[in-house]
Amino acid sequence: MEPAVRYDILGPLRVVDGPDHSFITARKVEVLLTVLLVRADQVVTPGQLMVEIWGDDPPRRASAGLHVYISQLRKFLHRPGRPANPIVTQQPGYLLRKGADELDFETFLTLMDRGRILLRDGHHEEAADSFQRAADLWRGPMRSDMRIGPIVEGFVTWLAEARLECHELLAEALLQLGQHRELTGRLYALSAENPLRETFYRQLMLALYRSERQADALRVYQTARKKLHDELGLEPCRALRELHHAILRDDGCLTLLAVS
Repeated sequence: MEPAVRYDILGPLRVVDGPDHSFITARKVEVLLTVLLVRADQVVTPGQLMVEIWGDDPPRRASAGLHVYISQLRKFLHRPGRPANPIVTQQPGYLLRKGADELDFETFLTLMDRGRILLRDGHHEEAADSFQRAADLWRGPMRSDMRIGPIVEGFVTWLAEARLECHELLAEALLQLGQHRELTGRLYALSAENPLRETFYRQLMLALYRSERQADALRVYQTARKKLHDELGLEPCRALRELHHAILRDDGCLTLLAVS
């Protein structure tokens, strides 16, 4: 059996072939591979590819340019031990045939699904491990100049939301395991990076309260309330308000409260 290649897209695009990591330096070829990976085993039309590469203003000879980039991509992905090239011409366009190769974002989604099931069934330690492994697959942001077409832009938006959910569920599992003190620094950073994401404020308040830092938990609520009011003209959501009131009452049930 021919050795599997791994395509890493959760960060700067790279192709991992055993111990070797390959990167594409030409932006348009990188965009082309990204689109074909996002739509792996699905045909993408030349028109769709041109929009992803050039946006709404393609050059006069865009069709010829696309053929050149397809040829360059095939050369980049050619492996001496693999007679079949993964880039296939199939009407009405092109597709990347994945075969036994791996995509890191598919691994991420598999780990997320496994973590959700484990968390739902009360296996918090195993769930936390699954979510942490999923989070560790992320190596950084995708290049911003690649996001000019709807396929890549939609994919990046979808995955960004999935990544935030991963951090939320990981924090939930760790809170259930009593790791509130270890979580506070991470949750401070996540709430600062995502100031309109109320879940992170709520989890941070709970972690601080359980760490005997009631005053700090209340300050986090005031920060969240001001941010939401200044940015959106909104009050915090009901869950955040209820947690605030429970902390003010020093409600003993908070030591058992599950964040959902």
